[in-house]
Formats: sequence, C-alpha cells, structure tokens
Amino acid sequence: MSASQTSDVPTLLVKIFGKDRPGITAGLFDTLAAYSVDVVDIEQVVTRGRIVLCALVTQPAGSTEGELRATVHSWAESLKMQAEILSGTGDNRPRGSGRSHVTVLGHPLTAESTAAIASRITATGGNIDRIFRLAKYPVTAVEFAVSGCETEPLRTALATAAAHIGVDVAVVSAGLHRRAQRLVVMDVDSTLIQDEVIELFAAHAGCEAEVAEVTERAMRGELDFEQSLHARVKLLAGLDASVVDKVRSEVRLTPGARTLIRTLKQLGYQVGVVSGGFTQVTDDLQERLGLDFASANTLEIVDGKLTGRVTGEIVDRAGKARLLRRFAAEAGVPLAQTVAIGDGANDLDMLNAAGLGVAFNAKPVVREAAHTAVNVPFLDAVLYLLGVTREEVEAAGLT
Repeated sequence: MSASQTSDVPTLLVKIFGKDRPGITAGLFDTLAAYSVDVVDIEQVVTRGRIVLCALVTQPAGSTEGELRATVHSWAESLKMQAEILSGTGDNRPRGSGRSHVTVLGHPLTAESTAAIASRITATGGNIDRIFRLAKYPVTAVEFAVSGCETEPLRTALATAAAHIGVDVAVVSAGLHRRAQRLVVMDVDSTLIQDEVIELFAAHAGCEAEVAEVTERAMRGELDFEQSLHARVKLLAGLDASVVDKVRSEVRLTPGARTLIRTLKQLGYQVGVVSGGFTQVTDDLQERLGLDFASANTLEIVDGKLTGRVTGEIVDRAGKARLLRRFAAEAGVPLAQTVAIGDGANDLDMLNAAGLGVAFNAKPVVREAAHTAVNVPFLDAVLYLLGVTREEVEAAGLT
C-alpha cells in the first residue's frame, strides 16, 4: 500500500519496549500477522540493551481491533516487556522541504552541547526527524536527519553555535550523492602527517628555528607563500641528497591517517594529497599509503646536493585549488562531491572549492572560513562527517 493510499486510512501505532533479546521483532510481527494488517512503517532502536520497537500498521478489518490489542499486550507480558497501542489516521506527516545530515562530534559530547545544537536547529526552522549514533570512540559522533530548512543557512547557524560550545559540527545536504563515489584531497604537513616537512630538512641544515618562524607566519596568512617558500628553501642549500631518506624516516603520520585512507579506499573513494612541501616526501607517502593522486613542490638536486631552489610549478594556495579541480576531472568526480581537508591559510581556496571543506585542527582564520572543523587529534574522525559508522571503519580494517 503506497503512502498516498494510507493518508486517510485508520492505523495503529504499536510500541514495544523492554530488555532486548533475539526474536522480539519476529515475535511481534508473527502476532500481528494473525490479523492480516499491512505494515506502513517500522522503527527500532536498541540502547544499552533496551529495545524500543515501533510498528505502524493498518487497522484490522472488522471488529478485531480489541482482540489484536489484547493479544499484543499478552505477548509482551509473556516476555516481561511493555506494549502501548495508539489509534490514529494515516502515516507520518510529510517532512518539510530541505533535508540535511548534521553530524556532531564531541570529546566528550555533553547534554549541554547537544541541547544547544538541537535548539539552534529548531530556531533555524528545522525539524529533527531521526538521530543515530555513528561512533562511541575515540570520539562520540551522532547524526541528526533534519528537514524543513535549507542546508546553507543551517550550516551557517550551526557553525556559529559549534564554535561557542566546543563541539565539531558538519552539515551536508541529504540525497543519493552522499553515498556516491567521492574524491578526498588533503593537505600533508600538520594534516596527513604531524610534521612540517621543511622543518625536518631544516633540522639537518641547522636552521630549524629560523625556518619554523617563517613557516608559522606563512600558515597564519601573514606572508606570501611563494616568497616564504623560496626564502626557506634557500636555507637548505648545500645539504647532501642523502638527507631525503632520513627525512622520510622521520615523518610521523597523524593518528587515524591510515584508518582514514584504508576505509575510504574500501568504500571506493579516490584519495589524493596536495602539499606546499616536497615531492621527495609526498611520492614516498603516495606509494606507502596507496594514494591515487599526489602533487607538491620539488627540491632541486644537482650533483648530489640540494641547490636551495625548487623546480616546476609552485604549489601554493591557488595551486592547491587548481590541483583539486584537476584531480576531480581525472577521477571523473563532480567538484560538489569532493572533500578537502587542511589546516593552514594556504588551504583555504581548496577548502572553499570543495563540496565539503574540513578544517583539521586548523588556525582560527581557517576554522572560521571552512565549511566545518574537526578539532580532535584523530584524522579518521572525518569519516563520521561522511556518514560512515565506527562499525564500518572496523569492518574495513578486517578486509
């Protein structure tokens, strides 16, 4: 029976709640089957071993409703459960136009912050249709299905609320595209890895402090990236090329990086990196992690020594956005279905160009400009923003 056919048909909402055990769902519908009712809707939730099972069914024919009620109550009592049966008409009311998925990450997720998010959704004109937990560790991640308001104003309202209450919130529009093939492109330094690669090189050249100062100013957007890059690389002149292998061995992946990439690949996503660092490191990461795309600056090496110069096209703020578009075209993925992850000011164009831009433990200017921010130290938390559950992450790790 279609939704239009049940719009004015008498229906019964049957609610069963109590201790969960195998066979409850089958038992309820076996009981209802004796009365030849049609199933209009089903919802079941299990929380800490307690089940709430709701079945919306058509009213039984003739005068057997009273018998159905008595039979269901008797069946529930035999299992030491409770039953509630409510009469009504039709199905659920139609959802409002404009549907979004709101993912909230907390470490921990408090009642106060949950109340604030729910209140802001209501104030924006949205209705929470369903809530589902995606993960309980290493962060608590829950997803709200929201209808009744458009995605962009909801995203803006919740971004402001999230900044004040200390949780991470992502808002994406609902639809088939959410599970479609995607391209995920991330920055490398302080995103995919914990280090700034040029600082690792600088440590071997004895100019780490000087380079780190220039790097920090560039990431805050206080210096032109290309000028700062040339200034820092110049300090590396004369280093033996053997230092490349040493730096590769010193690179530390961000916690959750391998899990993120492994899970994305299992889901059929394509993954790439763009970096203001150097191909001498990103090429190695591409091979080790099975990345589909990688692009960075290249340190010039002549006669076994670093010259203090870079060769080829500079990967700067604008360059990262161009590479995102190039990777998307090569992958056959619409730009709206791309995800970009970064932490610095030179990632902003890329984050804004992507369908979803994620600021990962980012500088304030980046957090304020990105679509959403993740401020926990686990890179795989980004998976929850895509609607991937912790169980799916763990399953990907077993294959």
